[in-house]
Amino acid sequence: MKKGFKYGIDKLTVKKALEISRESMRGIVTDEVKEQIVKNYNAIQSIVKGEKLVYSINTGFGSLCTTRISKEETGNLQENLLKSHSVGVGSPIEPEISKLMLILKVHTLCMGFSGISLKVVERICWHIDNNYIPLVPKQGSVGASGDLAPLAHLFLPLIGIGFLTHDNNKYISTDRVLEEQKLMPLKLQAKEGLALINGTQFVSAHAIKISEKFSSCLDHADLIGALTLESYLASPQPFVEKLIKLRPHTGALIVAKRMRKFLENSELVESHKECERVQDPYSIRCIPQVHGASRDALIHLNEKLECELNSVTDNPIVFSENETYSGGNFHGQPLALPLDYVSLAASELGNISDRRIFLLLEGKWGLPTNLIMKTGLNSGFMLTQYTSAALASENKTLCFPSSADSIPTGAGQEDHVSMAPISARKALKIISNLEKILAIELLCSAQAFDFRRPLKSSIILEEFHKYVRNEIPHVIKDTVLSEYIKSALEIIRSKELLKISIKRLELD
Repeated sequence: MKKGFKYGIDKLTVKKALEISRESMRGIVTDEVKEQIVKNYNAIQSIVKGEKLVYSINTGFGSLCTTRISKEETGNLQENLLKSHSVGVGSPIEPEISKLMLILKVHTLCMGFSGISLKVVERICWHIDNNYIPLVPKQGSVGASGDLAPLAHLFLPLIGIGFLTHDNNKYISTDRVLEEQKLMPLKLQAKEGLALINGTQFVSAHAIKISEKFSSCLDHADLIGALTLESYLASPQPFVEKLIKLRPHTGALIVAKRMRKFLENSELVESHKECERVQDPYSIRCIPQVHGASRDALIHLNEKLECELNSVTDNPIVFSENETYSGGNFHGQPLALPLDYVSLAASELGNISDRRIFLLLEGKWGLPTNLIMKTGLNSGFMLTQYTSAALASENKTLCFPSSADSIPTGAGQEDHVSMAPISARKALKIISNLEKILAIELLCSAQAFDFRRPLKSSIILEEFHKYVRNEIPHVIKDTVLSEYIKSALEIIRSKELLKISIKRLELD
């Protein structure tokens, strides 16, 4: 039986959100939450019947906030809001990110401060539980007043329009799905449209994927870096505990401890213990400091993201019939800055990985030039570093912080915006490139490692290398390496190597 997550009550984390999305955990709306939703919804209905002006309930939106809307038109206003704000462009985001958006929105609505009706919450849950996921275009949100355009597209199916995909198949029209499932479009009431589209769920859903993928990259970078170190016959001295503790940044402490474990009882380390090489290049010697600083960026993002996942981010906020507040909880700045930070951290992780690839190809310390015996006739792995250099350079050009920009919108009413959605989409692109750079270092380090036989490394690195060799052969003459890079990328994305290392780390 699946574990249950109580929307609006339990604390949502990256792990739990992904588990609900991947159907290993089920989201539940409890009776307690239903009561709060109904109570808050009734407060909105009372406001509609009164004469007091409350933003978005009986007024227009944005720069039209002073325009009164009649009681009879409040429902039409909300439906018009979804239609008029569906101005997204570009290709659709991944269905999993759209599904995460639904999950995050249900969780915040179930906190009971948004004036939504129970039937709307239940319909969104139907989409999640039955895996009918809306089409959401990538571009069009500036990250303030919430992710208006993406969320408008996300909820078009509630009113019977837009497009849906089922189990990641092709998109089909919502009216066809509703007909097949014998469901009717919903009629939105006062405040409901704005409650749906005002919020940071587009940015937050992307940030969940960023957190998961970047965490994997950080773990792989440490592991692959250790194999490069062994192949290069580099020194483990920079990871000595008492040295690192003199500058005890959290990330550096974590990385150095892992490196010590990865190199434990290595014959390769012992084989050159008394050699005359005093210091190694920074890309190996400074792994704790560089990888560690990138880890610190992820720690910061996760701290801010977890707060965001358990926040109410729409506007206005309704506490009761007599207590409503119009504020700025929808503004994306709290995530925009950490996402730009992570973009830089991911780019730097790729940058240092590319430098290690370069070292492995130089032909120093007993390694053949370009990691192949017959050079001249064969170019070996020479061009792999061209690819890693291209990817690293592309990432650098993507590192300009989107949060540094702001273009006023809404006729000047929304005069400072975060551009957090652009930060999020860019970060995902950078991390995708980073995975490819790490795949190239994996390929090169495994090739270099073969030239150190018959000496053996630690148990972890030997198991790591054996797994790679089961998937990718040692190269003895020129071949099409793009296929091997692709295989290395699949290894990284499968996280099988992490299972090997984490299992051993847990035994420590």
